[in-house]
Amino acid sequence: MTIFLELGQRPDEPGPPINGPASYPADVVSRLEADAAVIVARYPQARSALLPLLHLVQSEDGCLTPAGIAFCASQLNLSHAEVTAVATFYSMYRRTPTGDYLVGVCTNTLCAVMGGDAILDTLEEHLGVAAGQTTADSRITLEHIECNAACDYAPVVMVNWEFYDNQTPSSARDLVDALRAGESPKPSRGASLCTFRDTARILAGLPITEVAADGAPTGAATLAGLRFAREHDMTAPSPDPQPSDTTDPQPGHEQAEAAEAVRDEPAPGPSANVPVQSGTPETDPKAADSQ
Repeated sequence: MTIFLELGQRPDEPGPPINGPASYPADVVSRLEADAAVIVARYPQARSALLPLLHLVQSEDGCLTPAGIAFCASQLNLSHAEVTAVATFYSMYRRTPTGDYLVGVCTNTLCAVMGGDAILDTLEEHLGVAAGQTTADSRITLEHIECNAACDYAPVVMVNWEFYDNQTPSSARDLVDALRAGESPKPSRGASLCTFRDTARILAGLPITEVAADGAPTGAATLAGLRFAREHDMTAPSPDPQPSDTTDPQPGHEQAEAAEAVRDEPAPGPSANVPVQSGTPETDPKAADSQ
């Protein structure tokens, strides 16, 4: 079985499949086991820790490798196939080497209408890579991404899953240039920017050097609907009251009860006005046998 079949690749991840050793050196295993023990202890069932463990090994390698898959499987007593099935389902787990900064350009409907496609085209030309590829200096991995639930600030670019709102081709070009120059542009909101591997460690639930939540607060565009509702005295309806003992628990229940009562009545006997004949072949099998 090839590594391609073992780990899989998304269509937007061109290039060779991940290669590498099937296991970590002993010193790396020892270090990762200490982190894994902290993670697994948070869950009543060990296998529930698989998602953060995948982030842990991704923080080690910058993507998921055969060694990372094998480590997660051994820690949770799972097969390689079980771990791979999860790893290939979620798009946040990378299966090709990833640069220091994963730059994602939203190309879903609203961002595309507002210029997302133009931003992606500009960055591909400026960086000299296609979506899914990494620059030669290993600083930037470019990808096109689906909706990030930030349509109120379209078009949106994300760097290691931090938001950079209201982008243009020019501003996006300046953003990647700053990243390649070693700068850390402040995200529009949320925490300060980390490298891809540090971000993966945070997602694993482990501490890194203090990260400041220095992004902007919720903006006016996000609150527009709430503001409109208040200006027009709009409120959400109250939940339906629970039925009481005197209310009809279900429409039509009286008809159902009547039908049930009919089914429970004994079958009617012969009518008193119809004589019962016995001893004839039509009504008595013994009489038929005697004929």
